[in-house]
Amino acid sequence: MKVFQIPRIHSQSNRFTPLWGMFRPRIAGFAVILALLRGAFGGGCAQAAERFAFEKAEMGVPFRVTLYASDEATAKTAADTAFSKVEALNAVFSDYDSDSELSRLSDSSGRGRPVAVSHDLWRVMEFAQTVAVRSGGAFDMTMGAVVNLWRNARRKKEMPKPEKIAEALARTGYQAVHLDSAAHTVELLKPRMRLDAGGIAKGYAVAEALKVLEQNGFPEALVTAGGDMAVGAPPPDAAGWRIEITALDAAGAPASRFLQVAHCSVSTSGDLYQRLELNGKRYSHIVDPKTGIGLTDHSLVTVIARNGMEADAFSKVVSVLGPEVGLAIIEEVEGAAAHVVRWPESGLEERFSKRWAGFERGANQGGKQAGF
Repeated sequence: MKVFQIPRIHSQSNRFTPLWGMFRPRIAGFAVILALLRGAFGGGCAQAAERFAFEKAEMGVPFRVTLYASDEATAKTAADTAFSKVEALNAVFSDYDSDSELSRLSDSSGRGRPVAVSHDLWRVMEFAQTVAVRSGGAFDMTMGAVVNLWRNARRKKEMPKPEKIAEALARTGYQAVHLDSAAHTVELLKPRMRLDAGGIAKGYAVAEALKVLEQNGFPEALVTAGGDMAVGAPPPDAAGWRIEITALDAAGAPASRFLQVAHCSVSTSGDLYQRLELNGKRYSHIVDPKTGIGLTDHSLVTVIARNGMEADAFSKVVSVLGPEVGLAIIEEVEGAAAHVVRWPESGLEERFSKRWAGFERGANQGGKQAGF
């Protein structure tokens, strides 16, 4: 585990004071700069709490916990509890581990029997089904067989064969998932279905890790994992956490954008890090459930929402449906906001939901935190 002690900086100016350089995730595409927002209420004053950051690999990506505590030993103990929660959730949601709860549920598909599931898996499955219905299937946890084809395609650097995609798609469909809310059981109705929680589990995990920190008396905290982030109470003397959303990696794309956030979750999805490039075309790791093909519009979608599941899942919904339909759905999600930048064949596009402006701040701009 990497441990960082970040010294406090007191500012008397009306400008943000950055404390930490860019955190660069490996999976979805945004970089995070954490900073104290001193300028919103004037000068700073001495605080007993110090800022610490801890990093550990979980769920295939670096998880980073940043929190304020009186000393390093206290902070480390708190961070360890958060990492332990994430490790336990990996045992639930991993589709790489054949003995995970998710894998065992997939193995039950088509056998004509419901399976009792844990509290965590139930919460994610129930919400995933809600999003699947709301999005007309643009988000679908049953896409595991298709997702595996594209993982192999990226490794081999070759397109999946059309007949393989068709066969995998025949084993998908959120309509073939039956949930019993009274018994907390799940039944997968088609044989050989494979569940994939990659579009929702990390968002859930960062939020649950933050909840552990808050329950143990550390509300001024932030947890990141790849493109997912759960944000707690603001740092001392600050209006919120300052977040940088990195620019699309294309010539002429808009510059990075900055957010000021607290008590929410943020998720960015796109093809910056996971993609297949063939014959001058980029295929994202995000697959359209209707076609079974990786998205080709070269996009970054950032969603701000009340919790990690919402932010993570709806960033995939907007990615798949595109800005016109996707942002209309975001407007219906209480408190949510989204930003889309993409470069399809028709040319560069940048779109915002109506609530986005309430969270955005310029590089040196103060102001009151927009919240949920």
